Amino acid sequence: MTNLLYRSAALVLLCAALIALAFYSIPLAISFALGAAGGALAHLLFKRERFPSNQSSQLTTVANDNRAITASAQNAPELTASNPDNTRGDTETLPASTLLEATMESMREGVLVVDRSMRVVAANKAAQALFDFATGVVERRRLTELTRNPAIHSAFLAALEQDERAEVKVETLGQERRTFDIRIAPLRRTASDSITKGNVHATDQTLGAEVLGAVGIFFDITRLERLERVRQEFLSNVSHELRTPLTAILTFVETLESGALEEPENNRRFLAVIRRNAARMQNLINDILELSAIEAGTVRVQAAPLHLHNVVADVFTALAARAAERRIELRNDVPHEAIVSGERNRLEQMITNLVDNAIKFNAEGGRVSVSHRRDGKRERDIIGVTDTGEGIAPEHIERIFERFYRVDRARSRALGGTGLGLAIVKHLARAHDGEARVESNSDGSTFIIELPEAK
Repeated sequence: MTNLLYRSAALVLLCAALIALAFYSIPLAISFALGAAGGALAHLLFKRERFPSNQSSQLTTVANDNRAITASAQNAPELTASNPDNTRGDTETLPASTLLEATMESMREGVLVVDRSMRVVAANKAAQALFDFATGVVERRRLTELTRNPAIHSAFLAALEQDERAEVKVETLGQERRTFDIRIAPLRRTASDSITKGNVHATDQTLGAEVLGAVGIFFDITRLERLERVRQEFLSNVSHELRTPLTAILTFVETLESGALEEPENNRRFLAVIRRNAARMQNLINDILELSAIEAGTVRVQAAPLHLHNVVADVFTALAARAAERRIELRNDVPHEAIVSGERNRLEQMITNLVDNAIKFNAEGGRVSVSHRRDGKRERDIIGVTDTGEGIAPEHIERIFERFYRVDRARSRALGGTGLGLAIVKHLARAHDGEARVESNSDGSTFIIELPEAK
């Protein structure tokens, strides 16, 4: 009777998973699919325990040819589905084992089943990839052979010995650090399944339940953890960037209120400081809003053929006064006939950010030049902004396009930077189906914008 209930529950939950996948949501479908897998596994384990030969052969057979999860539904009834496209009213039959196999093998979550001796008896493809099985064969391998992580071992052991669900978050070390949320549940066979007195079955509460094994689901939350760290860093950086100018504004306002407003030699200087810090806050907020819009995909780029030389000339005109203050030479090395594909305002914004940075961090009396070349093999237009500064250390290059990342924080703030200019350049380049990168040495740096070749 219980065997039939396991099989029926598995089929009902499997059908529910398919319906949820079609009409509701993927998470709900996965929940039902996991329930179906549990029911099918319970049916299989019950069947093995009803006719035991020895403990070592009960769950080992499950992993034959690495088809443990699929094998659980081999004896289940076939599912019959109507074919709306068949005008004759015929029906199509699809074995439950096929549906269950497709569900488990297509899951991104790893599924791992162990027996009471902590030997692995079943694993889907995701779990095999997680533990990097050399041959894909998991039969009778101990859990400790697959991982030395004590948290994973303890969670499975708790499910087996204490007959309770366990949940643990672990990090794996290797070529890539990954984080997993692991949920483990015991697989039980109740004593009432094998004891019948006439037509009355003994209750679970009376006879208890026997744990035959445990099933663990590995949810990869690496990306979620990374996004959470980025969010926390972003909030921390924004708070710090806003607090600095706001503190200066409040300080000088209090000074003016204390009597400095009546001092002609100081009041205008204090007001200039307040204005400069307020402008810095405004620039920061504008950059945050701009970057958020680009990352959210609300910025649509309308690419068109552009004369790059003219765009660079307009940028140099806007930044000429700033360059003159530091005696920086601006050189437009773009050929007059150079044509690139892009949206003028966005391309001008990218070049302005790069040239402005090159002026700020260049050696006084240095040079900033903008060049263009075409990479015919890759079908790319390469725009380079080169300075004659001191260059960027190798350890900073990988992170230079991150939000709020600065090589020299104090110098950047003193020069009025928000720390978002290069991040905006990177995302605008990608919005053009291009990319942004940097090459640097002790003689200076070249920031490169790659765009699809203009047709």
